[in-house]
Amino acid sequence: MFRRKLGTDCLEYTIERKHIAYADIKKSDSEDSSFQIPPKHDLPIYTIEEISKHTNHQERIWVTFQQGVYDITDFIYEHPGGEQILMAAGSAVDPFWMLYSVHLNPHVLDILEKYRIGNLDPNEENDSISDMSDPYANDPKRHSILKPASIKPFNAESPEQLLVENFITPNEIFYVRNHLPVPDIDASTYELEIEIEGKAKTLCLSLEDLKQFPKYTITATVMCAGNRRSEMTKVKPVKGLNWGAAAVGNATWSGASLREVLEKAGLTDVDLDKYKHIQFEAYDTDATGTAYGASIPIWKAVDRRGDVILAYEMNGVPLPRDHGYPVRVIVPGVVGARNVKWLGKIIVSSEESKSHWQQSDYKGFSPSTDWDTVDYSKSPSIQELPVISAICQPVPNTTVKVENGHIKVKGYAWSGGGQDIVRVDVTCDGGKTWHVARFDHHDPQTHPQHWSWTLWSCELPVAQGDKELEIWAKAVDSSYNTQPESFENIWNLRGVLNNAYHRIKVKVE
Repeated sequence: MFRRKLGTDCLEYTIERKHIAYADIKKSDSEDSSFQIPPKHDLPIYTIEEISKHTNHQERIWVTFQQGVYDITDFIYEHPGGEQILMAAGSAVDPFWMLYSVHLNPHVLDILEKYRIGNLDPNEENDSISDMSDPYANDPKRHSILKPASIKPFNAESPEQLLVENFITPNEIFYVRNHLPVPDIDASTYELEIEIEGKAKTLCLSLEDLKQFPKYTITATVMCAGNRRSEMTKVKPVKGLNWGAAAVGNATWSGASLREVLEKAGLTDVDLDKYKHIQFEAYDTDATGTAYGASIPIWKAVDRRGDVILAYEMNGVPLPRDHGYPVRVIVPGVVGARNVKWLGKIIVSSEESKSHWQQSDYKGFSPSTDWDTVDYSKSPSIQELPVISAICQPVPNTTVKVENGHIKVKGYAWSGGGQDIVRVDVTCDGGKTWHVARFDHHDPQTHPQHWSWTLWSCELPVAQGDKELEIWAKAVDSSYNTQPESFENIWNLRGVLNNAYHRIKVKVE
């Protein structure tokens, strides 16, 4: 027996180890990661009417996917996503897998094929999902320069070389991290609910109400926990989007102070001993209507130096839809997953959010922890991120011209928790000699309120006759934290906290 984690980002099930030939499944030429499921001529054909009768354990639970018919009765109760998949009982699972497109890979389809019992009547194949619209059809348009890590939901990063061209990342090329379809919210009817557990009164604010609070502007970097995951996968495969080094951006954010909004809602100093967390619920929801959620420690929200804001502007304009329009929480110095977009509700609570993304994702583990031994309850949720740097110019595997015996290297560095970057070291001789980079753009704010990245450059000397180089970079923050040397000893099954030395190979001429 073995266990594999899959799903909304992580679903779990148990099956027997069994080789299933799946050569007949073909990747489609469409833009998303879809596959074409062919009919199996040795299996019976079923109509939609026949399939619709199989919706419970007694009658067996059947679903369709493309041309296949599957009896998932014996599988469903071991599947933590069973609540979602049961909604497809007796009908097509296709629209639910549009929501959770992580399922559309050969590993999952191998397992689904084990439960195949027949073929959908070809005369009814399109009818089975004709009344179910694509939940991503109303997503906003994106700039073509973004490099997608997935299409549905849409996740993409900027080309790395563009990141270091400007201290402030333009909205159009700011990385996009979506877990679900982008909600289309009418700002004129938008409401934000603030609840304090144990108190009957709740505060509801419109967008215009929020704008009546004093307006604060901060410059802060937001980074995905999986940034640079593609490098960790070279050690051993991990579960998650294959991000490069550009799942990060720096912007100015403007909005109301969360601390002041909580005071308006009735939070007092006495309450601070009772409550420990601030929970956030979003307007984006999954197939069951469950909202994306996350939480942060209450001290971060109420500390004047925490600078947490309910932002309605990004770089001086209303938030783009992909970045949380009309309101998102900006929690500077904290992993992007807690900077909840499309904010709908705030709960002052004694407990952490029960959301999947808080409890069963975005946590780090020992390199020896695998899917057979992982216990999410034993690890804390990621909040502040560790120090990191990345080389953005030159681009890996390109040819760089040597001028006056040097090549120019540029990149970014950042550390969570409001830590300042005090140094970036660069080498191209395996660490025998290190060269201290120059800071090209460095926010004057000091620890513990240094929220922005630092852009750096280095004139790196090249030995005569060198034709190929491996360039390394590492950063040091104001607590003298530095990056680990390699990924081997920080590998984790979810591929998060990817902050080892950044290493790229280039040719020189």
